[in-house]
Amino acid sequence: MKIAVIALLTFGAIPSAFAQKLPGDFAFLRDIDPTIIQDIRYATSNNFMGRPIAGYGAPECVVKRDVGLRLKAVQQELARQSLSLKMFDCYRPARAVADMVAWSRNGKETAAERRYNPAFSKADLFRLGYIATHSGHSTGAAVDLTLVDLGADNSRKFDPARDYADCTAPVTERAPEGSVDMGTGYDCSDAKGHTAAGAITPAQRRWRNLLVAAMARQGFANYSKEWWHFSLPGVGGPAYDFPIARPR
Repeated sequence: MKIAVIALLTFGAIPSAFAQKLPGDFAFLRDIDPTIIQDIRYATSNNFMGRPIAGYGAPECVVKRDVGLRLKAVQQELARQSLSLKMFDCYRPARAVADMVAWSRNGKETAAERRYNPAFSKADLFRLGYIATHSGHSTGAAVDLTLVDLGADNSRKFDPARDYADCTAPVTERAPEGSVDMGTGYDCSDAKGHTAAGAITPAQRRWRNLLVAAMARQGFANYSKEWWHFSLPGVGGPAYDFPIARPR
């Protein structure tokens, strides 16, 4: 989730056999740097909607090539500290944004959904700036990510049958993400998820600062309401709607 008002250029549905043929300036991140960990949550049921989101036919990170090259540079810097980037979302088809809009207006809200916005209704997500009808992700210039400590035990896995605490709870109580403790889970629509939130520990603050600084050195700008969201100014453009499928 992230705001960025961009003109929408919607391509027609692409047959699945040809969905791997990306526009010329897009690339699969694994082709640029296969060492970057990927956990593309919108291709799974482990997200705020509780199901795969429209357009995510495969858990693949697709980005503008310049974005991918700069992520590779960040990864090389982090590797010297035994850290890795972990991608949660990259290019987002416009149809996925439309799916999110419809979800927010369906008049229903389950306990699992409320884990992601414990302080208010999902109908308020637009007004509060957590979801927008036009997303910078659809231009290929925005990404959602976190850090992984490669020396830590990251074996705890998400169990869809378990009732986890909400995204602001201590790391041992909320859904596991196999990454460092940033103070909230990914996609946590809450003041505690704001990058400069005061209600986090010194250790959580250090992790956030480390991520923001490493990304900034490669030109990425953080969105103040989401510690995980970064965009690369100047490489956006129109929004796209080609679906994500596995590379050949």
